[in-house]
Amino acid sequence: MDAIGLGLRRVVVPTGVGPIVAHAGRGSGSPVATVLLHGAAGSWRTWEPMIAASDALGLPLSDIVALDLPGWGESPGPVPDPAELAVAIAAVARALGYPRWRVVGHSLGGVIALDIAARFPRETVAVGVVSPSGAGARAVTRRPVSGAVRLPWLAGMVVAMRVLRGLGPLAGPLLRLLRRTGALRTLSRPLFRHPEHVDRDVTDALATEIRPAAFLAAARLSRTHDDGVWRRIACPVRAVRGSHDVFVAARDARAWGRLMRDYDDRVLDDSGHFAHVEQPVLTLRALREVWAADRAPARRRSDARA
Repeated sequence: MDAIGLGLRRVVVPTGVGPIVAHAGRGSGSPVATVLLHGAAGSWRTWEPMIAASDALGLPLSDIVALDLPGWGESPGPVPDPAELAVAIAAVARALGYPRWRVVGHSLGGVIALDIAARFPRETVAVGVVSPSGAGARAVTRRPVSGAVRLPWLAGMVVAMRVLRGLGPLAGPLLRLLRRTGALRTLSRPLFRHPEHVDRDVTDALATEIRPAAFLAAARLSRTHDDGVWRRIACPVRAVRGSHDVFVAARDARAWGRLMRDYDDRVLDDSGHFAHVEQPVLTLRALREVWAADRAPARRRSDARA
């Protein structure tokens, strides 16, 4: 399904890091936007299955602002510093008439979502993260060889991106050949638990977003990220990841639980790194508190359990 079919329109918003392209719409009159942030090697289109699933459930997501992050989709690069990007994304939401927002991010987008909540605690009502990139992923980007022990598939992707960047102008024709022959779909198997069940349009869109320079730039900028800033987050944070996710270290969830006062992590069986693509309905349900969040204050987990 395309943007028009989902009730979204394409908008371009000038920001401090350059123009950002977003697909926005489905307004309900609420002052709270639903900001969706994709991961590296992705675009706003990775959220299409989840948006469509919300319609099928009769609980449609509203006030959507689905972005193409700088360097991917239709938003030009270069990839900015995470702090600057958080400010720019907030500027996009405000430019579209939303003084507050809930933010949902996948992989790298999950880290950015948390940075937004830390920088704008009053404006952020909730955060949802799907397979967020943590300290384990950053360790791989710093040392792919030694990091291969913990996350071998991610280490392999970092090495592959470096090879593609080294190929220069030859990388494009090679990727198009792999896509045309179906080999790229085979190579994407680590991203999904059941790639044969994923719509071909989704895998083709991901193939289009393999941009080695942007991927490696984002990896380089993430190496010095200070997760400690997330202690400033005042809203609920809900996380979901697939049990077969080969790009996320399980220990990251435990570390985040110690950093954030209202954090909960759920694991979906039979999903890989793209749970919102493979199991969009279960992902929607796992993040139900994020969709419902508005003015309710965050509770400490001890209070919630009581």
